[in-house]
Amino acid sequence: MAPAAPLPMDPIAEAKRQWIAHGWADAADGMAAFSSVMRAHQLMYGRVDAVLRPLGLSYARLELLRLLSFTRDGALPMASASARLQVHPTSITNVVDRLERDGFVRREAHPSDGRATLVVLTGTGRALVDRATEVLNGQVFEQPGIPVEDLRSMTGILARFRRASGDFTDPAPHPEPL
Repeated sequence: MAPAAPLPMDPIAEAKRQWIAHGWADAADGMAAFSSVMRAHQLMYGRVDAVLRPLGLSYARLELLRLLSFTRDGALPMASASARLQVHPTSITNVVDRLERDGFVRREAHPSDGRATLVVLTGTGRALVDRATEVLNGQVFEQPGIPVEDLRSMTGILARFRRASGDFTDPAPHPEPL
């Protein structure tokens, strides 16, 4: 969340100056980059939260609803949702509990795996996620406050960092048709 009034200086630049002054120059750029990303996360999350809160959604709830809406049948095993959203199964269970309580999803037995539970998007959930996405796109994603070229560069840089950190691997290339 942004402060009520902008600070008269950049605290991360000052922290970097202090890092260097205290003999940690080799770590100063890394500290500044990590601190910048974490502060940017706070600012971005604050904007998203301000848009979603009036709709009764958190970003975690929106992510799960949107993921379900992208599937052919509006359903996924809970374990698959956990893996795709990169969150612990307990977190998915908590989100599903709240969404189910509000009538946006329901749980169903998996038709072929007795150990698995499907989470299924309801019509009410689909209407909500469509509305939330429309509002979020219009108020945040289409007007991010960062030029498009910088967004693309930033996304690429962060993807390379995520890949190098073991967050994902590139898919194997498809063979050329015969």
